[in-house]
Amino acid sequence: MTPSIYISFFILTIALVALDIYQTRGGQVTIRKAAIWSAFWFLLAFGFAATIYLFWDFYAPVSAYSPEKATVSFLTGYLLEKSLSVDNLFVFAIIFHQYAVPAHLRPRALLWGVIGALVLRAVMIALGAQLLAQFHWVMYLFATFLIWTGIQLARDKGEDEVNPLPERLIRHLVPVTDNYHDNRLSVVKNGKRIFTPMLVVIAVIAFMDIMFALDSIPAIFAVTREPFLVLAANVFALLGLRSLYFVLEGMMNRFVYLKPALSFIMVFIGIKMALVGSAWEIPTWISLSVISATMILATIASLYREKQTVVVTDKNS
Repeated sequence: MTPSIYISFFILTIALVALDIYQTRGGQVTIRKAAIWSAFWFLLAFGFAATIYLFWDFYAPVSAYSPEKATVSFLTGYLLEKSLSVDNLFVFAIIFHQYAVPAHLRPRALLWGVIGALVLRAVMIALGAQLLAQFHWVMYLFATFLIWTGIQLARDKGEDEVNPLPERLIRHLVPVTDNYHDNRLSVVKNGKRIFTPMLVVIAVIAFMDIMFALDSIPAIFAVTREPFLVLAANVFALLGLRSLYFVLEGMMNRFVYLKPALSFIMVFIGIKMALVGSAWEIPTWISLSVISATMILATIASLYREKQTVVVTDKNS
């Protein structure tokens, strides 16, 4: 992969982030508008997959991947990252509730969260690719971490609050106002610079981005070790995250089987990573099928569970 390809993709990413900023201007995002843009970002990812299939020899002329393998690897990585990013949305909802973030300020807070995630994941992808290229045993370390994370996720009973470490650190270092001041991170009062709760919210989101990246980056390296495909899958998965949040904001309590589904996916991907290079290596197309089927079944089961709950409630009324 030549530097010019990465530079061009960086420019494309900046343009798409600017588009995302433009479509959420004013701070008001309706469910209908968010649903339309979520569909747009989803179709855009599949459009990019088509360019990989058609122009892979231009993207990576010396890659060992065929256009077909590169396309399937991108789509599998994209769906994996999209599935794992849904869990981010639940944490974002907890953060907004915990810090009483006004509705019109949430798009900006999510924007900073997405930008932070993009930067952090780009760094971790670069480091991860170098480690895997030089030390194959790192694959087994990542695999163990993923399986352990999946088991821990299955045992998790849910938390009412996120880790307050970033908040404690910020309040220890700088003064913070009690009230929000629009989107501003700081204001000047009596000649002194004072920071707003928005800074705390963004810091907490960034902290959680790091935690989620520790899960998702090893997971996608089990799908493909081509750095460009890993980066592209992460970028497209994160670009639609803000719109998807506003679609799911009022529906989050309905997806009761999301965590078991994500837990299964993490363990499965961990096993896949451990088997890379062996006679039992799991093909990428099987991973794509397993991830898709797991999320579809979790969604259907959650909706069925909700329907049964409504029926029981009506009978008892």
